[in-house]
Amino acid sequence: MHLLTRIFFLLMVALPVSANAETYLLMAEEDGCYWCGKWNEEIAHIYPKTTEGKIAPLRRYDLHDEKPDVVLKQTVHYTPTFILVQNGNEIGRIEGYPGEDHFWGLLTMLFVNAKIPLDVKG
Repeated sequence: MHLLTRIFFLLMVALPVSANAETYLLMAEEDGCYWCGKWNEEIAHIYPKTTEGKIAPLRRYDLHDEKPDVVLKQTVHYTPTFILVQNGNEIGRIEGYPGEDHFWGLLTMLFVNAKIPLDVKG
């Protein structure tokens, strides 16, 4: 049994971490979505430069074409829906786009509820 434990430990140390071990913001969108367009106009160009964007880079998927490799808490029904993902699991979401002022507050609450610190070094 000791040998198996050692082998398991060595494999865990030697193998690269799964791509799912990262944190990101997943945006469900669809063609013709007015609110997706508003988010793109108001936030998309800013998001990667923000602390939130550095901690949780944006990934997008089309609601009708793709199925993300994420364990969702519930089915996505509305676009845009912003899903905070960590280790391949949904840890929170914002359904819809409430405008620039409200979006940042709701996103901050997702980070706070998930206990993800909003500080980036470097």
